[in-house]
Amino acid sequence: MLPTFVIGLREGLEAALIVGIIASFLGQQGRRDALRGVWIGVAAAVLICVAVGAGLQIFSSQLPTTQQEQLETVVGAIAVVMVSYMVLWMRRHSRDLRKDLEGAAGRALSQGSASALVTMAFLAVLREGFETSVFLLATFNESHNALYSGTGAALGILVAAGIGYGIYKGGLRINLSRFFRITGVVLVLVAAGLVSTAIMTAFEGGWISSGAQAFDLSWLVRQGTPVASVLTGVLGIQPFPTWPMVAGWLVYAVPMAAVVLWPAARRTPAPAAAPGAAAPAGSAAESPAPAETT
Repeated sequence: MLPTFVIGLREGLEAALIVGIIASFLGQQGRRDALRGVWIGVAAAVLICVAVGAGLQIFSSQLPTTQQEQLETVVGAIAVVMVSYMVLWMRRHSRDLRKDLEGAAGRALSQGSASALVTMAFLAVLREGFETSVFLLATFNESHNALYSGTGAALGILVAAGIGYGIYKGGLRINLSRFFRITGVVLVLVAAGLVSTAIMTAFEGGWISSGAQAFDLSWLVRQGTPVASVLTGVLGIQPFPTWPMVAGWLVYAVPMAAVVLWPAARRTPAPAAAPGAAAPAGSAAESPAPAETT
């Protein structure tokens, strides 16, 4: 449940932040017409992502065993690439996310194009939804209890939606840099487990040789126990890992965790405007910042 909760929370919050900031900005500008379009776009994106996720699961379940293992390998590899990009991108941009979004929104409205903001919200939810579908499908393949995994994902998405609503209403402040750093470490460990599992399924699918067994962890990873659920579900640790699985886990987890934990460099602030100069229409300076991003 823990890994899917973190996935749902992290991915859902990224989409909720973007939508919440855009919706808050439109509300401040009195553009209720565009705000209605944002909610319609968000609902459409959610429905598309649910359909894609269900389609992937149904397609996977109808394949022969060997091809299921091969598909799990491909899905796991795609999920690792997606989460790596997501963690690194958010590490770089979380500090200035609100300012950048409000600047883009202000430029769009100044050009009379509210549809650009509706499209931005739709694509943000669609992108995060696709990533969530792939990542959750890969995690479900590791899980021995689909009900717990699904419940964790649903709870994470609900919490993320609540945070996004709080940002939209303007009463919630969170430290985005710290939040994404902590969840980034958890996701790096989950992704390292997916790397290890993808190596295992690639062997079971006949794509690579297994390699020698590294350890006997059956005394620790006992199937059906809470400890095994945490170790396998979060860290991807198997009862009998091979050396390629151990190497894949370490090669991914160590450098990625170091990058996430390394203090991010601050952006060089833009030169101050000359006294008396007018601020651009819709700029971040004209809007309160309900979400703390430092």
